[in-house]
Amino acid sequence: MGKALVLKAEVREHTGSKHAVKVREDGRIPAIVYGHKQESVAISLDAHNFVEGLHHGHRLMDVQIGRKKEKTLVKDLQYDYLGKDIIHVDLMRVDVTETVKVTVPIDLRGTAKGTHESGIIEEHADRLEIECKVADIPETIVLWVKDIGVGDALHAGDVELPEGVKLASSPATLVVTCHLVAAAKTAEQVEEEMPVAPEVIGEGEKAEGEESTEGKE
Repeated sequence: MGKALVLKAEVREHTGSKHAVKVREDGRIPAIVYGHKQESVAISLDAHNFVEGLHHGHRLMDVQIGRKKEKTLVKDLQYDYLGKDIIHVDLMRVDVTETVKVTVPIDLRGTAKGTHESGIIEEHADRLEIECKVADIPETIVLWVKDIGVGDALHAGDVELPEGVKLASSPATLVVTCHLVAAAKTAEQVEEEMPVAPEVIGEGEKAEGEESTEGKE
């Protein structure tokens, strides 16, 4: 676990969608802190600092509310309808000695041997749910793919986890595959595969066996 990120919070006196919109317009993200049999507190966080923390792998964050600092875990993120911007955050109070379930990003490393066989790596899952003590939460789960060949697949159960970390996702979850790149078809191949248009008999053309009556009375 890396060093906890410290974020200064502002208490939100008002809640509701209209007030949340105003908070976001001010460059902040509405959030709520809950858990440990204490009252929930509606706060807002600096959007830039929070997102930067997430991008650097922080899931454990110290939130400064007035003079009180609380250690929290990011439990849920709500995104806008485009799935781009975070519009709300759920933060759960934690103790570094307790065991929690948390979702951690997968960090693919290495060059798969299948890429030298005209294969490509396809990532089917970019994060896994794990269970461990708060103090042992990894920033990422490193997955080396150098031994993956064409036709190979790795599932969640195949991923080597750090000491003290247990897999909470289904072991059957497909994570990575390696498959051949479909060869591009030539113009000649495309033309050969095109359906042949039926012959249309136009005016002036006569079907086989039809006798001309021109000049006959």
